[in-house]
Amino acid sequence: MPVYQHRGQQMSVPDQDLEYTGYFDAAKEGRLVVKKCQGCGLLRGEPGPACPWCPSQNWEWQDVSGKGVIYSYQIVAHTVIPGFKDWAPFAIVLVELDEQSGKPERGDGLRITTNLVDDNMDAEKEENVAIGKRVEVVFQKSEEDFVLPQFKLSGEVPQGPVWRHVV
Repeated sequence: MPVYQHRGQQMSVPDQDLEYTGYFDAAKEGRLVVKKCQGCGLLRGEPGPACPWCPSQNWEWQDVSGKGVIYSYQIVAHTVIPGFKDWAPFAIVLVELDEQSGKPERGDGLRITTNLVDDNMDAEKEENVAIGKRVEVVFQKSEEDFVLPQFKLSGEVPQGPVWRHVV
């Protein structure tokens, strides 16, 4: 089992870990994948043993575009994780991917939690973060053959209203 370093934090993904191994293997190839339920055909972004839409536990990895919209976000003003102290404040975003917006019901969607980075792989500035802004996946490579999918603002025109909390 390889052990990787990301921002000073040790990370390991056991070879037999079905929840994450395929995700990180695809990232090494520059692909973003999510789980596709073999029961109902819907996609899911977060790990877990069963589909949240039906009782099936059968799934396969599915490539997705990596394009979406900021559905929600939180600004982390202070962190106790040493590797992220120099990033604060930084945004953690919930991205709704284009592939499954509004399915299976209105208000549902394919969503994943991620960091929002700029072109230099640094934390995106707080004043640039807003619900409704378009984003795209980028792949952050480490020195140890570890690749982490992150998201950045795409520059595409938002398809709907944009909102941000102003303090």
